[in-house]
Amino acid sequence: MTDDSKERKWADTQFKKSERATEGAQAMAEYIAERNAERAKTARLRALRLAKEAADKVVKPTAPTKSDGAQADGLSVVMLS
Repeated sequence: MTDDSKERKWADTQFKKSERATEGAQAMAEYIAERNAERAKTARLRALRLAKEAADKVVKPTAPTKSDGAQADGLSVVMLS
């Protein structure tokens, strides 16, 4: 009877070790998958941001200079006499 209980205890211990190893491997796989998804999302958002910044540079009109006779807000001052 004592041998059976020792064998059962040993078998339970081995089963629990294999369960922990399986759960650990599954947790690591989930972590890696989440990290890869995060990197992909970051790369996608960065590409979108860079494209938007490039488009904004092309579309953005240049501000008038003082030599053009215009104010910084784009309005001209007319002197009435």
